[in-house]
Amino acid sequence: MKRALKKAVMKHPLATRLGAGLAVTGLVATLAGCGGSGGGQTGGGSDTSAKGPITIWYSNNAAEVKWGKQMVAAWNAAHEDQKITAQEIPAGKSSEEVIGAAITAGNAPCIVLNTAPVAVPQFQQQGGLVAVDSFPDGAQYIKDRTGDIASQYTSSDGKFYQVPWKSNPVVLFYNKDIFTKAGIDADKPPLATRDEVLAAARKVVKSGAAKTAIWPSPASDFFQSWFDFYPFYAAATDGQQLVKDGKATFDSTEGKDVATFWRTMYQEGLSSREAYKGDSFADGKAAMAMSGPWAIDFYGSKVKWGTVPVPGSTAKDSTYTFSDAKNMAVYSACKNPGTAWDVIKFATSKEQDGKLLEMTGQMPMRKTLTTDYADYFTKHPAYKQFADEATRTVEVPNVTNAVEIWQTFRDAWSKSVIFGNQSVDDAVKGASDKINQLAGS
Repeated sequence: MKRALKKAVMKHPLATRLGAGLAVTGLVATLAGCGGSGGGQTGGGSDTSAKGPITIWYSNNAAEVKWGKQMVAAWNAAHEDQKITAQEIPAGKSSEEVIGAAITAGNAPCIVLNTAPVAVPQFQQQGGLVAVDSFPDGAQYIKDRTGDIASQYTSSDGKFYQVPWKSNPVVLFYNKDIFTKAGIDADKPPLATRDEVLAAARKVVKSGAAKTAIWPSPASDFFQSWFDFYPFYAAATDGQQLVKDGKATFDSTEGKDVATFWRTMYQEGLSSREAYKGDSFADGKAAMAMSGPWAIDFYGSKVKWGTVPVPGSTAKDSTYTFSDAKNMAVYSACKNPGTAWDVIKFATSKEQDGKLLEMTGQMPMRKTLTTDYADYFTKHPAYKQFADEATRTVEVPNVTNAVEIWQTFRDAWSKSVIFGNQSVDDAVKGASDKINQLAGS
């Protein structure tokens, strides 16, 4: 989520996955209570080649709905005996709760074009997902299309239970008018390192050019750390995930330095501990924001903006960032998984990925993205940086208890970084120890 309030959140593709006010306990309870014997399934039967009509759900983000409808129409026109029945994902607290309930009831659709990577381990544990590797060309298709970053989407058994689809690489947006007012060069802003961001933030607030320098949501929802800590941590570590090989990685110099940076932002009043009722960047109340390519259309002419990569401790030509991805998956209730797999390949084809890019501004996870759609990026230069960043994205770890792990981290972050009630060292150590237990259970 990029914002605390629904007005801004619901503009963002992530909103349909996680909900504007999702309580982690509700999601965990829904997922944990869904039963299943664990592991992936091979479909409604054992035959992954079975073909026939299927149902799919896509998100209720307006641009994605428009893309989804044209994709379905194109498929149905050529497959009279394998037609798709499609709908937006049913309303609920979050997409995850709706999907979890459908898995429990045994009536999940064949495909959900709205599968959040953080939920995949739980859906897999429920037995609700088909292993993509069960299709003869499944794993290789993912690797060929996605490239090296595909490895982040494998599960603990080494198989894929999700198809990497599209990402929204997070970068640092800045308001050129506010920077100019604060006496900062808006054409070549000094934002190449965290220290430079901090210096710019101090100038913005001291000059009165804006109320805050940057205003991430201070809410306690588990996913909020994806839009303050995680992009900066990815940049600082050249692409380190929060958990690797069953162990937390952030009890390190890099992790503590990022936490200290944000703690300073809050302590000096450069970031606010209060939730903003709206979009602080669009409303000119904050000089900077952490957002993905979806924001280009959202901010539009509201803000004269620029973007830079999320900075690390030292200046670099390129850095890593959080992916903010949304993926596809085949669900085990499907009676015709062969068709479902063919539809996924159709929906992620070069032609359909190009239409997705044109219609939503989101980045298809293709290793040849910039060359496949060179004309698009020539005509839409504002998106070039996001296409470049898409090759260096970090995903949430595909591990057991993923949601609880992120909530554990967020609780420690809130206590120490946002509210200053615990030292960074103690908070990081405590969260790391708890996460090691969760990731290993």
